[in-house]
Amino acid sequence: MLRQSPASPLLSLPGAVPAEAPDEGVAAHYGDLFREQRALADGSGFVDLSHRGVVAVTGAERLSWLHLLLTQHVSDLPPGQATEALILSAHGHIEHAVSLVDDGETTWMHTEPGMQEALIAYLESMKFFYRVEVADRTDEIAVVHLPAGSIAEAPAHTVVRETPHGRDLFLPRTGLESFADAHGPAIGVLALEALRVEAHRPRLGMETDHRTIPHEVGWIGSAVHLQKGCYRGQETVARVHNLGKPPRRLVFLHLDGSEVHLPPHGTPIRLAADGEEGRQLGFVTTSARHHELGPIALALVKRNVPVDAPLMAGGTAAAQEVVVEP
Repeated sequence: MLRQSPASPLLSLPGAVPAEAPDEGVAAHYGDLFREQRALADGSGFVDLSHRGVVAVTGAERLSWLHLLLTQHVSDLPPGQATEALILSAHGHIEHAVSLVDDGETTWMHTEPGMQEALIAYLESMKFFYRVEVADRTDEIAVVHLPAGSIAEAPAHTVVRETPHGRDLFLPRTGLESFADAHGPAIGVLALEALRVEAHRPRLGMETDHRTIPHEVGWIGSAVHLQKGCYRGQETVARVHNLGKPPRRLVFLHLDGSEVHLPPHGTPIRLAADGEEGRQLGFVTTSARHHELGPIALALVKRNVPVDAPLMAGGTAAAQEVVVEP
């Protein structure tokens, strides 16, 4: 069983509604989902991500060691430069996804809620004679997200991971409430998820299953560096990139807005022409209600599904947009 992070003290804020799996421990929203989305899109407020696992790696050889294990080129990662990386199985399937930054002394990573123990177990098994130390800092450090365009200043001595989508701050967990007082409004994870779906960005455990390879969900380039080797699963990455096509591809869906309920994760995808009894061609990975686009989703479908074919997500009509080329 995955070990969950401590419940956020920000769940006591007015209007807070607890999130469901996989985001238990923080707020889904604070009473007005679309207002929160608009604020986030405008660069206001912050998102409490204190349920995510936090792992710190120290030691003089940390970057050269991580370079051997991760799909990303990190041996010369400059202090303060954000990146993301994967850990693959020997067959090239995605096992872990990490968002990381190095502050010159420590490499800080955050990962999916409850995944930090399995991540640390793998890293510990690969230490050998390298001068590195791996620590679970989840109980001490909380991640909060400031959206792109935010003018909020990070507290002094805070590790900041800055990306085109915003800044992730690694804060002392004891400082969450004072941070919220200074940098509100607090925004729930459902708003962040809606913007993630709009941006076609995959998430481990949502857009992936036990057999997903990076090419299927668009992680080549952003999380996988094609000019480096020496990591587990690299042969599969190179073979598919150079010689073939992945068996599945990520698509973006515009869902029929007349439906009351969103199709949940795992909902079968079929050709609309075949109806609900047709052959399953994929599944919904994440669905959301967007403040401008209405109901939207990401889905993983077979590569040979025609890119212009109308689809059905369960009983909901869906028009697809290409994310990963077939």
